[in-house]
Amino acid sequence: MSTRGFNATGVQEITAAAGVPKGSFYNYFDSKEAFAVAVLTEYWEALVAEYGAILNQGRKPPLSRIARYFAGLAEFHERRRYAVGCLIGNMALEVTPTSEDVRIKLAAIYREWSDALASCLREAQKKGELWAGKDPEQLAVALIDTFEGAVMRAKVERSRAPFDSFERFVLPSLLT
Repeated sequence: MSTRGFNATGVQEITAAAGVPKGSFYNYFDSKEAFAVAVLTEYWEALVAEYGAILNQGRKPPLSRIARYFAGLAEFHERRRYAVGCLIGNMALEVTPTSEDVRIKLAAIYREWSDALASCLREAQKKGELWAGKDPEQLAVALIDTFEGAVMRAKVERSRAPFDSFERFVLPSLLT
């Protein structure tokens, strides 16, 4: 699904990759959409496990943690040679028009992601790193939206340049 997309990946391919008979798929999942929700859950939990702790490293300045967090996510995509993009963004574009369950799951992921960033941004405000007049919740959403745009562009260009632009221009513009 991450390389070919949700719609282009059939149940036969999924079960073959898992090494189970096709008929057993529905013993585990009510539908292909339920499988997509499970895949998104696992993907998100893996990202949080790998990178989420960066935002909570209390000994480091909050804005430095945010920069390191996004640098880590960019490195994640670099290791995949920018070929697959972000499963969250890919599914948002491909599946949400036709699956309410997937849309609801993605909305929950985006809320959780925004909440984690907003918490770090509020801490930056308390420490005087971030201007108190900035709205941490809106800023968190803007960071995610612009980063996801960089992910899509990196996928198209097969290049790190969109992440470099995000790190050099977007982060400083939004966080100062």
